[in-house]
Amino acid sequence: MTPFPFAAIVGQDEMKTAMILTAIDPRIGGVLVFGDRGTGKSTAVRALAALLPPIDAVKGCPCNSARVEDCPDWAVVTETEVVSRPTPVVDLPLGVTEDRVTGALDIERALTRGEKAFEAGLLARANRGYLYIDEVNLLEDHIVDLLLDVAQTGENVVEREGMSIRHAARFVLVGSGNPEEGELRPQLLDRFGLSVEVTSPKEIETRVEVIRRRDAYENDHATFMTEWQPEDAALRARILAARAVLPAVRSSNVVLHDCASVCLALGSDGLRGELTLLRTARALAAYDGATEVTRDHIRAAAPMALRHRLRRDPLDDAGSSARVARQLAEVLP
Repeated sequence: MTPFPFAAIVGQDEMKTAMILTAIDPRIGGVLVFGDRGTGKSTAVRALAALLPPIDAVKGCPCNSARVEDCPDWAVVTETEVVSRPTPVVDLPLGVTEDRVTGALDIERALTRGEKAFEAGLLARANRGYLYIDEVNLLEDHIVDLLLDVAQTGENVVEREGMSIRHAARFVLVGSGNPEEGELRPQLLDRFGLSVEVTSPKEIETRVEVIRRRDAYENDHATFMTEWQPEDAALRARILAARAVLPAVRSSNVVLHDCASVCLALGSDGLRGELTLLRTARALAAYDGATEVTRDHIRAAAPMALRHRLRRDPLDDAGSSARVARQLAEVLP
């Protein structure tokens, strides 16, 4: 069945905005979605796959390379044709083995032909796309370490069975989970560019609309998809337009000063917070059709970019979102 339309998701505006911004500028670094069960986290990721514009990739390349010269030698790609294919959105399931993630020796070819060949893993399939991890806080530590290495370098390196394999692995990491089931390791938490919190809607009308749309999607699928197709198409066109103007969006020295001031006031470790905040505000400006980043863009981007980077304060029982909002009011009145 065709994924649920992205535009038809009721509410959860911050989550949808965060995913759209990473589609505009993948350098933002991914999205972490934490919240209650049954709040549409997985639905939004699946819907994003259908919403995203297609990519141009060499036919037959397991790494979705844009040019023939970028295809790895071990892939033995004989095609030179560049085709359009959907932006990859790859699931990384819990309990997955390291070989399945990174790739491994092709056992079938080794046994039947006596050839030592490499079988690409999930990281190759996710290149130039999205890697989605549901229940990311329950991921095994050795897989977390592996993802941290690849996310840092943008390259997957496999050294085993006498093989030395390298290929590009640049993807947007999207993770979802329920905070009641365990915390995320700080090293992985810091690798997510944006963090959003989703909750169950409290208004009767909103809950009724969720039920109505899901029921129509399941029982009158063709009509429902036809109804929402123009909305998704308009959103896709807006993302493409934002990508086109993004390089021209200006960031003044005042904006840079504001980014640094907000992060300093919040006690954010390192400089990744400032860089992510700036990239997010710039993508938001491009999405709005603006030519310059303003304080309004910084205010809108700061909760998503910074709430998961705060140090714990045992003397402050306010949530991270409230702490960010309080500092924004003081630093950027």
